[in-house]
Amino acid sequence: MKRIGILTGGGDVPGLNPCIKAVVYDAINAGLEVIGIRSGWAGLLKYNPDDPEGSSQYLMPLNKINTRTIDRSGGTVLHTSRTNPGKVSAGDIPSFLRKPEHDKLDVKTKVDFTSHILRVLVHLKIDALVTIGGDDTLSYTVRLHNEKFPVVAIPKTMDNDVFGTDYCIGFSTAVTRSVHFINMLRTSAGSHERIAVVELFGRNSGETSLISAHLASADRAIISEVPFDPEKLAQYLMEDKRNNPSNYAIMTISEGATMVGGKIVEYGQEDAYGHKKLGGIGEITSDAIKKITGSHMIYQSLAYLMRSGEPDALDRMVAMSYAGLAVDLLLKKRSGMMTALHEGRYTVVPAETIIQGKRIVDVKELYDSENYRPKVFNVMNKPMFLY
Repeated sequence: MKRIGILTGGGDVPGLNPCIKAVVYDAINAGLEVIGIRSGWAGLLKYNPDDPEGSSQYLMPLNKINTRTIDRSGGTVLHTSRTNPGKVSAGDIPSFLRKPEHDKLDVKTKVDFTSHILRVLVHLKIDALVTIGGDDTLSYTVRLHNEKFPVVAIPKTMDNDVFGTDYCIGFSTAVTRSVHFINMLRTSAGSHERIAVVELFGRNSGETSLISAHLASADRAIISEVPFDPEKLAQYLMEDKRNNPSNYAIMTISEGATMVGGKIVEYGQEDAYGHKKLGGIGEITSDAIKKITGSHMIYQSLAYLMRSGEPDALDRMVAMSYAGLAVDLLLKKRSGMMTALHEGRYTVVPAETIIQGKRIVDVKELYDSENYRPKVFNVMNKPMFLY
């Protein structure tokens, strides 16, 4: 093995740059060359082997000099996308890949360009690929593994919902940011004696809402896994408000939460993995509570603020450790694996694990579904993030 590639896909999170840097340093120390693929899977899809010069913007040769300081900032220097090369909409096919038969397809019809991706990897003389992403990005990593191309996956997502690992890069910083802003909002909520609704990212898993509410001592927490009754929630919050000497209440809610009998709030077109944008359930809930109680409200969606800025110490540590694991796996020719944490210990699992389930909150252990609150009574023998 002489050359490895590395890419980041899906939403950006703090910790990606420290992970990239650590992969580069460890790989170079082992005598390997590292090529960064820009814009995630889109970089490989849009790279034209017959026009290397015209496709050079999709590559970023990485070395110790140009990665020396990248760990000091958030995001990813390689940029990212939500492209799925196995399901490219007919309307999004790069011009050099378009064939006459593609023009006859509906623009939403999906076309598989995995053969092109494999051709590009061979053309670039990349012997193995390190992919950093959430379950969507890593699901295509599994596809390449099934095509016998050497890959190692590193899980990242602030939702912390990649199946097969207890921890994903970005989660700690997202919770830290959330706790900070929740507590800052107490200033206005208390000054105006209002109920504050704080909406947090979390499509399938409500862990960010649960843990952030627990650590910030929010009055109530609504999570993606448990549909809620707005009437009951409103009465709880009014009780919380009355019991607070400052006469305010504050709650968190996952963007993927639903009211009893309701549907998830989505908008826009589906991405390459079949997901529409989420967001707005917090505002809808805020309006419902105001209508029920007559209380003045504060609605705040933290959205991208949760994953902006540099990573905290924990995300730096996990990112660098995962990077070291990934390079070690490749050097030992153990491809088709994902780095992971299980009960506080670093380990690896088969890449196929990613697509074998969904990681969601352990509601029975950690959530009071009746009172809409975190329920953390006994942490004996539980891992750091409780499950």
